[in-house]
Amino acid sequence: METTDIKIHIPLNFKQIVEIIRQLPYDEKLKLSEILRKETGQKKENDRVLTHFASEKALSEDWLLPEEDEAWKNL
Repeated sequence: METTDIKIHIPLNFKQIVEIIRQLPYDEKLKLSEILRKETGQKKENDRVLTHFASEKALSEDWLLPEEDEAWKNL
């Protein structure tokens, strides 16, 4: 059996889409959220933590300057 991709364009407004999503089972909502994360370029929480650690070395070059110590000494 051969399969073909069929694209159907049904005009829906945002409110209608939200209502459809609300009717989805929980596991399908999770799948949808993962697709939306990929489509919008959002990163998972773990990626943010990794970005933090990757940035630490570059930022520490500024943080460890004597001028920084001077600026924060009264706080």
